[in-house]
Amino acid sequence: MARVWADHVRNLVWVLVIGLWANILAGTAAFAVPQALYLMDARTGETLYAKNADTPLAPASLTKMMTLYITFQEIEAGHVTLDTMITVSKNAANQAPSRLGLKAGQKIALRYLIRAAAVKSANDAAAAIGDYFAGSPAKWGARMTATAKSLGMKHSTFKNANGLPTKGHLSTARDMSILGRHLFYDFPQYYNIFSRRSTDAGIATVAATNRKFLDAYEGADGIKTGFTNQAGFCLTASAERNGVRLIGTILGGTSTPMRNQKMAELLDKGFKMAKPGVAVVPPKPADPETMPSADATLVAEAEDDPTPQATARDATEVAMTTSPRPMPRPADWAEGDLGEADTGIEDAVALANAAADQPVTLASATMRPPKKSAPIYTDQNAELAQVAAKPQVVTRVSTSSGGQTWGVNLGAYPTTISAEKALLQVQLAETATLGNGLRKVITRSNGYDAVVLGLDRDTADLACRKLQARAVQCFTIGN
Repeated sequence: MARVWADHVRNLVWVLVIGLWANILAGTAAFAVPQALYLMDARTGETLYAKNADTPLAPASLTKMMTLYITFQEIEAGHVTLDTMITVSKNAANQAPSRLGLKAGQKIALRYLIRAAAVKSANDAAAAIGDYFAGSPAKWGARMTATAKSLGMKHSTFKNANGLPTKGHLSTARDMSILGRHLFYDFPQYYNIFSRRSTDAGIATVAATNRKFLDAYEGADGIKTGFTNQAGFCLTASAERNGVRLIGTILGGTSTPMRNQKMAELLDKGFKMAKPGVAVVPPKPADPETMPSADATLVAEAEDDPTPQATARDATEVAMTTSPRPMPRPADWAEGDLGEADTGIEDAVALANAAADQPVTLASATMRPPKKSAPIYTDQNAELAQVAAKPQVVTRVSTSSGGQTWGVNLGAYPTTISAEKALLQVQLAETATLGNGLRKVITRSNGYDAVVLGLDRDTADLACRKLQARAVQCFTIGN
């Protein structure tokens, strides 16, 4: 009798399990998110591939790219600094995961909120930033939307700072790629945050949600992942190879591996299509002084949309109705995926002395250094004459820089004089970042590498981003 009863219970469980999965699969098929893909040549903004690129969809945490863009505007305008102390709002403290773990009333430096939002994709950190600048999610969303329109993002409407599901919070694959391009060119001094595998966020060291893709794809250095049950798995990625930079976006991925694989295929296709040596035409940055006020934008939106706005309390619970959504996936409640901790890359000594016929490992991406950098200044004849008369040629890198083991590599040159000339030009152009660096010419079997050493990581990243924004090819080296 007991055995019969056990068999009956087991059969009943199987019926329930099969029925549950049948309902989930049926719901997923009926309400699956349309997959949207977009790829551009970041140097010019030219479209290389588009599929459903202008379909408004939930962007999940790709939203944080806009929150960070406006934050960088505020810093550059002098309204705040990275050390400005932010008081965490009750709304921010109540956000759903992924979270940094902020408490209402807590004070924390803006730099840590930026790091947590960009690297960990912390929803509470992004909300704390928005509430500090605008006072409410609605006002911050209005400013985000106005900024998006000024950047040419024609199909984006934002309702909160972090991308948690809220009615009417929509963007497109094209728009997110446009935003990624603006982050790269408008704020090169901050862009390096998107390539970090982990970072100090003040109250905790946090790991990046994008580590797997950054480690797996050659040349990748950003930008942002996103995930909610409603949006699926999203990614805006940037990668550079041999002077060609691409930016692409995927919305509506079905898993992290699928999303990363699809992005890799998209970028591979783009690198085959894009031509090297194309002149860089940076986008025009948004001018925050010309933005309509948040209150004015809210009034205009209210007139256009009679639907009542969601309150901050409802922001994480309101279902979106203008974009198809998938059914929830088991255990996928947290935004993004956290992979393994990054173990770092080769130090500056190993990189500088690598054989010329070996790939150079850079930020977990394999690439060869560019052959030549574009000139910046050409009228330093006296100094160049001194350099030509007494070139500084070394075959090993000094490690006596007090722990400053990062640097900038400008690529390979045919002669020591041409390498020194490039170093001098670049150092004069970027005195603030490279002025205290050590110029070195590294002897290779096929030429001479021009490098500036003795920098910390942030300084090296900042210098290289500024040079790249001027169409000067370079890459950072270090440990």
